[in-house]
Amino acid sequence: MVQNQRLTQFGDILVVDDEASVVEVVSLYLQREGFTVRVARDGRAAINTIREQLPALVVLDVMLPEIDGMEIMRRLRADPTSNVPVILLTARQQEIDRIYGLELGADDYVTKPFSPAELVSRVKAVLRRTHGQTGPEAGERPYHFPQLSIDPKTRLVTVRGETVELTATEFNLLYFMAAHPRQVFKRDQLLERVWGFSEYVDPSTVTVHIRRLREKIEADPSNPTWLLTVWGVGYKFDSGE
Repeated sequence: MVQNQRLTQFGDILVVDDEASVVEVVSLYLQREGFTVRVARDGRAAINTIREQLPALVVLDVMLPEIDGMEIMRRLRADPTSNVPVILLTARQQEIDRIYGLELGADDYVTKPFSPAELVSRVKAVLRRTHGQTGPEAGERPYHFPQLSIDPKTRLVTVRGETVELTATEFNLLYFMAAHPRQVFKRDQLLERVWGFSEYVDPSTVTVHIRRLREKIEADPSNPTWLLTVWGVGYKFDSGE
Protein backbone atom coordinates (compact mmCIF):
# COMPACT_ATOMS: atom_id res chain seq x y z
CA MET A 1 0.00 0.00 0.00
CA VAL A 2 2.91 2.34 0.71
CA GLN A 3 4.27 1.71 -2.78
CA ASN A 4 0.85 2.50 -4.29
CA GLN A 5 0.78 5.79 -2.36
CA ARG A 6 4.20 6.67 -3.79
CA LEU A 7 2.93 6.05 -7.31
CA THR A 8 -0.45 7.77 -7.04
CA GLN A 9 0.97 10.99 -5.57
CA PHE A 10 2.33 12.01 -8.97
CA GLY A 11 -1.09 12.82 -10.45
CA ASP A 12 -4.05 11.28 -12.18
CA ILE A 13 -4.39 8.85 -15.08
CA LEU A 14 -6.14 9.87 -18.30
CA VAL A 15 -7.96 6.99 -20.02
CA VAL A 16 -8.75 7.72 -23.68
CA ASP A 17 -11.05 5.23 -25.43
CA ASP A 18 -14.34 5.43 -27.30
CA GLU A 19 -15.56 2.05 -25.99
CA ALA A 20 -17.64 2.63 -22.86
CA SER A 21 -16.97 -0.89 -21.53
CA VAL A 22 -13.20 -0.45 -21.81
CA VAL A 23 -13.29 2.93 -20.08
CA GLU A 24 -15.46 1.57 -17.28
CA VAL A 25 -13.34 -1.51 -16.58
CA VAL A 26 -9.96 0.23 -16.84
CA SER A 27 -11.13 3.10 -14.65
CA LEU A 28 -12.46 0.69 -12.03
CA TYR A 29 -9.22 -1.27 -11.81
CA LEU A 30 -7.11 1.89 -11.61
CA GLN A 31 -9.34 3.42 -8.93
CA ARG A 32 -9.09 0.22 -6.88
CA GLU A 33 -5.33 0.86 -6.78
CA GLY A 34 -5.88 4.40 -5.51
CA PHE A 35 -5.47 6.30 -8.79
CA THR A 36 -7.62 9.27 -9.73
CA VAL A 37 -8.94 8.77 -13.26
CA ARG A 38 -10.00 11.23 -15.91
CA VAL A 39 -11.69 10.09 -19.12
CA ALA A 40 -11.82 11.26 -22.73
CA ARG A 41 -13.95 9.54 -25.37
CA ASP A 42 -12.35 10.96 -28.52
CA GLY A 43 -9.03 12.39 -29.67
CA ARG A 44 -10.01 16.04 -29.57
CA ALA A 45 -11.34 15.75 -26.03
CA ALA A 46 -8.11 13.98 -25.04
CA ILE A 47 -5.94 16.83 -26.34
CA ASN A 48 -8.09 19.43 -24.59
CA THR A 49 -7.98 17.46 -21.32
CA ILE A 50 -4.19 17.17 -21.49
CA ARG A 51 -3.87 20.90 -22.16
CA GLU A 52 -6.04 21.71 -19.14
CA GLN A 53 -3.89 19.65 -16.79
CA LEU A 54 -1.03 17.33 -17.65
CA PRO A 55 -1.80 13.85 -16.28
CA ALA A 56 0.75 11.51 -14.72
CA LEU A 57 0.15 9.02 -17.54
CA VAL A 58 -2.14 8.50 -20.52
CA VAL A 59 -3.75 5.18 -21.43
CA LEU A 60 -4.46 5.88 -25.11
CA ASP A 61 -6.49 3.89 -27.60
CA VAL A 62 -5.13 3.99 -31.15
CA MET A 63 -8.48 3.92 -32.99
CA LEU A 64 -10.35 7.05 -31.91
CA PRO A 65 -12.96 9.41 -33.41
CA GLU A 66 -11.91 12.95 -34.38
CA ILE A 67 -8.13 12.49 -33.93
CA ASP A 68 -6.54 9.05 -33.75
CA GLY A 69 -4.09 7.90 -31.10
CA MET A 70 -1.04 8.02 -33.36
CA GLU A 71 -1.67 11.68 -34.20
CA ILE A 72 -2.08 12.44 -30.48
CA MET A 73 1.28 10.73 -29.88
CA ARG A 74 2.92 12.88 -32.59
CA ARG A 75 1.54 16.07 -31.04
CA LEU A 76 2.58 15.11 -27.51
CA ARG A 77 6.15 14.23 -28.49
CA ALA A 78 6.49 17.38 -30.62
CA ASP A 79 5.83 19.51 -27.53
CA PRO A 80 8.53 19.22 -24.79
CA THR A 81 6.06 20.55 -22.20
CA SER A 82 3.76 17.56 -22.88
CA ASN A 83 6.31 14.82 -22.29
CA VAL A 84 3.81 12.62 -20.48
CA PRO A 85 4.25 8.82 -20.47
CA VAL A 86 1.82 6.95 -22.73
CA ILE A 87 0.60 3.37 -22.85
CA LEU A 88 -1.12 2.57 -26.14
CA LEU A 89 -4.18 0.34 -26.40
CA THR A 90 -4.53 -1.25 -29.81
CA ALA A 91 -6.67 -3.95 -31.40
CA ARG A 92 -4.20 -4.22 -34.24
CA GLN A 93 -2.21 -7.44 -34.38
CA GLN A 94 0.43 -6.46 -36.93
CA GLU A 95 3.88 -5.93 -35.44
CA ILE A 96 4.50 -2.91 -37.67
CA ASP A 97 1.64 -0.99 -36.00
CA ARG A 98 3.01 -1.68 -32.53
CA ILE A 99 6.51 -0.66 -33.60
CA TYR A 100 5.16 2.53 -35.20
CA GLY A 101 3.58 3.54 -31.89
CA LEU A 102 6.83 2.92 -30.03
CA GLU A 103 8.78 4.89 -32.63
CA LEU A 104 6.45 7.83 -32.08
CA GLY A 105 7.43 7.74 -28.41
CA ALA A 106 4.95 5.47 -26.63
CA ASP A 107 6.38 4.02 -23.42
CA ASP A 108 4.50 0.74 -23.69
CA TYR A 109 1.53 -0.85 -25.44
CA VAL A 110 -1.16 -3.40 -24.64
CA THR A 111 -3.02 -5.32 -27.34
CA LYS A 112 -6.78 -5.76 -27.09
CA PRO A 113 -8.31 -7.88 -25.68
CA PHE A 114 -6.20 -7.40 -22.57
CA SER A 115 -6.22 -8.21 -18.88
CA PRO A 116 -7.15 -5.09 -16.85
CA ALA A 117 -4.89 -6.31 -14.04
CA GLU A 118 -1.98 -6.56 -16.47
CA LEU A 119 -2.67 -3.03 -17.71
CA VAL A 120 -2.59 -1.71 -14.14
CA SER A 121 0.77 -3.47 -13.65
CA ARG A 122 2.06 -1.77 -16.79
CA VAL A 123 0.83 1.61 -15.52
CA LYS A 124 2.68 1.13 -12.23
CA ALA A 125 5.85 0.01 -14.01
CA VAL A 126 5.85 3.03 -16.34
CA LEU A 127 5.27 5.41 -13.41
CA ARG A 128 8.17 3.83 -11.51
CA ARG A 129 10.41 4.34 -14.54
CA THR A 130 9.16 7.88 -15.07
CA HIS A 131 9.95 8.88 -11.50
CA GLY A 132 13.26 7.06 -11.24
CA GLN A 133 12.09 4.25 -8.98
CA THR A 134 13.13 1.35 -11.22
CA GLY A 135 16.56 -0.26 -11.19
CA PRO A 136 19.45 -0.14 -8.73
CA GLU A 137 21.14 2.65 -10.71
CA ALA A 138 18.26 5.11 -10.36
CA GLY A 139 19.30 8.26 -8.53
CA GLU A 140 23.02 7.49 -8.57
CA ARG A 141 25.90 9.58 -9.87
CA PRO A 142 26.02 11.41 -13.21
CA TYR A 143 28.14 10.08 -16.08
CA HIS A 144 30.36 12.21 -18.27
CA PHE A 145 31.85 10.85 -21.47
CA PRO A 146 33.46 12.63 -24.41
CA GLN A 147 30.62 14.77 -25.84
CA LEU A 148 27.97 13.01 -23.73
CA SER A 149 26.71 13.77 -20.19
CA ILE A 150 23.90 11.99 -18.31
CA ASP A 151 22.59 13.45 -15.04
CA PRO A 152 20.09 11.28 -13.11
CA LYS A 153 19.12 14.06 -10.67
CA THR A 154 17.97 16.49 -13.33
CA ARG A 155 17.36 13.70 -15.88
CA LEU A 156 19.13 15.81 -18.47
CA VAL A 157 21.22 14.44 -21.32
CA THR A 158 23.69 16.71 -23.08
CA VAL A 159 25.18 15.70 -26.42
CA ARG A 160 27.94 17.77 -28.00
CA GLY A 161 26.92 20.72 -25.80
CA GLU A 162 23.20 20.54 -26.63
CA THR A 163 20.42 19.29 -24.35
CA VAL A 164 18.53 16.35 -25.83
CA GLU A 165 14.89 15.65 -24.95
CA LEU A 166 14.34 12.01 -23.97
CA THR A 167 11.26 10.18 -22.76
CA ALA A 168 11.46 8.64 -19.29
CA THR A 169 12.04 5.17 -20.71
CA GLU A 170 14.68 6.38 -23.15
CA PHE A 171 16.55 8.11 -20.33
CA ASN A 172 16.40 5.07 -18.06
CA LEU A 173 17.62 2.77 -20.83
CA LEU A 174 20.54 5.06 -21.70
CA TYR A 175 21.47 5.59 -18.06
CA PHE A 176 21.36 1.87 -17.27
CA MET A 177 23.59 0.99 -20.20
CA ALA A 178 26.00 3.85 -19.47
CA ALA A 179 26.30 2.55 -15.91
CA HIS A 180 27.53 -0.78 -17.36
CA PRO A 181 29.93 0.19 -20.16
CA ARG A 182 31.01 -2.60 -22.53
CA GLN A 183 28.68 -5.10 -20.84
CA VAL A 184 26.46 -6.91 -23.36
CA PHE A 185 22.76 -7.21 -22.50
CA LYS A 186 20.17 -9.38 -24.18
CA ARG A 187 16.85 -7.74 -24.94
CA ASP A 188 14.99 -9.70 -22.26
CA GLN A 189 17.62 -8.65 -19.71
CA LEU A 190 17.04 -4.99 -20.59
CA LEU A 191 13.29 -5.47 -20.35
CA GLU A 192 13.72 -6.90 -16.87
CA ARG A 193 16.23 -4.32 -15.62
CA VAL A 194 14.86 -1.15 -17.28
CA TRP A 195 11.17 -1.86 -17.92
CA GLY A 196 10.79 -3.78 -14.68
CA PHE A 197 9.35 -6.91 -16.29
CA SER A 198 9.79 -9.01 -19.41
CA GLU A 199 6.66 -11.18 -19.40
CA TYR A 200 4.11 -10.27 -22.10
CA VAL A 201 6.41 -7.59 -23.56
CA ASP A 202 7.54 -7.85 -27.16
CA PRO A 203 11.38 -7.76 -27.29
CA SER A 204 11.08 -5.43 -30.28
CA THR A 205 10.22 -2.76 -27.69
CA VAL A 206 13.92 -2.66 -26.79
CA THR A 207 14.96 -2.54 -30.44
CA VAL A 208 12.72 0.45 -31.13
CA HIS A 209 13.93 2.37 -28.05
CA ILE A 210 17.58 1.75 -29.00
CA ARG A 211 16.81 3.06 -32.50
CA ARG A 212 15.14 6.18 -31.09
CA LEU A 213 18.05 6.81 -28.74
CA ARG A 214 20.53 6.52 -31.59
CA GLU A 215 18.54 9.04 -33.63
CA LYS A 216 18.71 11.49 -30.73
CA ILE A 217 22.30 11.11 -29.49
CA GLU A 218 24.43 9.60 -32.25
CA ALA A 219 26.09 11.82 -34.85
CA ASP A 220 25.39 9.07 -37.40
CA PRO A 221 22.61 6.74 -36.18
CA SER A 222 23.42 4.20 -38.90
CA ASN A 223 27.00 4.02 -37.62
CA PRO A 224 26.67 4.44 -33.83
CA THR A 225 29.63 4.95 -31.53
CA TRP A 226 27.89 4.68 -28.11
CA LEU A 227 24.96 2.29 -28.45
CA LEU A 228 26.35 -0.73 -30.26
CA THR A 229 24.67 -3.89 -31.50
CA VAL A 230 26.32 -7.17 -30.66
CA TRP A 231 24.91 -9.33 -33.44
CA GLY A 232 23.05 -12.40 -32.30
CA VAL A 233 23.26 -11.34 -28.64
CA GLY A 234 22.01 -7.84 -27.79
CA TYR A 235 23.39 -4.36 -27.12
CA LYS A 236 26.18 -2.65 -25.23
CA PHE A 237 27.30 0.87 -24.39
CA ASP A 238 30.77 1.96 -25.50
CA SER A 239 32.00 4.94 -23.48
CA GLY A 240 34.70 5.79 -26.00
CA GLU A 241 37.25 5.94 -23.21
